[in-house]
Amino acid sequence: MTFDLVLVGFGNVARRFVSLLREQRTTLQRDHGFTARIVGIATRRHGHFFSPRGIEMTSSDPLPPNVVSGFSRTSRSTVDFIHDVIKRRAHIARDGRLVLVETTTLDAESGQPATDHVRAALAGGAHVVTANKGPVAFAYHDLARRAERAHRRFLFEGAVMDGIPLFNLVRETMPAVTIAGFRGVVNSTTNFMLTAMEEGRPFEEALAEMQAAGIAEADPSLDVDGWDAAAKAAALANVLLGARLTPRTVERHGITPDIASRAVNARQVGRRVKLVARAGHEGARITARVAPEELREDDLLAGLEGQQNAIIFYTDLLGEVAIVQRGGGLTQTAYALVSDLVTIARSGDPPRPRSRASRQSRR
Repeated sequence: MTFDLVLVGFGNVARRFVSLLREQRTTLQRDHGFTARIVGIATRRHGHFFSPRGIEMTSSDPLPPNVVSGFSRTSRSTVDFIHDVIKRRAHIARDGRLVLVETTTLDAESGQPATDHVRAALAGGAHVVTANKGPVAFAYHDLARRAERAHRRFLFEGAVMDGIPLFNLVRETMPAVTIAGFRGVVNSTTNFMLTAMEEGRPFEEALAEMQAAGIAEADPSLDVDGWDAAAKAAALANVLLGARLTPRTVERHGITPDIASRAVNARQVGRRVKLVARAGHEGARITARVAPEELREDDLLAGLEGQQNAIIFYTDLLGEVAIVQRGGGLTQTAYALVSDLVTIARSGDPPRPRSRASRQSRR
């Protein structure tokens, strides 16, 4: 089977995804039964490019000159471009082999335009894989219904903790288990910064290092003001707890330069300051919060250093289930997109919608 891919966004993650597909081509075909070719690219900088024969990507960065010269810089929107590609590849979409790969930057105010990109793809019969938290944080239930009606997959393993299989873990390996809540450290930039400030390094220096490494968001306020963690908390709560949150409804407190002294003082008395995202039930409501917390040194989250992340799920049958990411980055996020392609290849037709009673039992 060959997937035709439409890339929306071609930043660091998308470029690594392309190179990872090339590196893993033999394994993906031999062990998972598919190959992939890129037929469309949409970027904010270059515009739109489509080739029904596939786009030969001999290197991941930058785009090959023949591809750059072929971009169309018209005023039409990316949504229009998606509709156009789907129309041209209608037979591929009908066969379930057209996939939109959405990696645009998070918009913490509305989740747009990424959410509209997902809607357009699903409406045309394409699968969607994304590393963008916005669609899951703002419109998960609507998009999941659209995917079910279209018998297509809407997958987003890269939206939280890079390539660590949080959503797959629950979906595939924890049947009949209810997630009651969670808490975790889910933003690599702020955890690195807090660790660095404990050691006496200035706030701005630690942030600059994360920006230089390509780990911090393009707009660093998304990290330090807690928006990235709030979007991840909303995404996790919406998918795993049945919540209907957005980043704006998550209580949010980020980190500022004056937290450095608090981090140093806490470390001296056997405690650690971490930016913790948590969600759970408050009566009939599900609420979420992101804020710096002082943790006991024997707390699993307190032991996270540098860019390490972790999340602890509170479940009804398994008690506390924790997963730790000891290293993350572009390769891990790009791998999540590849793993979502593998899920599509393995699954064939996606599962039918759960019954209403089943859905209510998980809320």
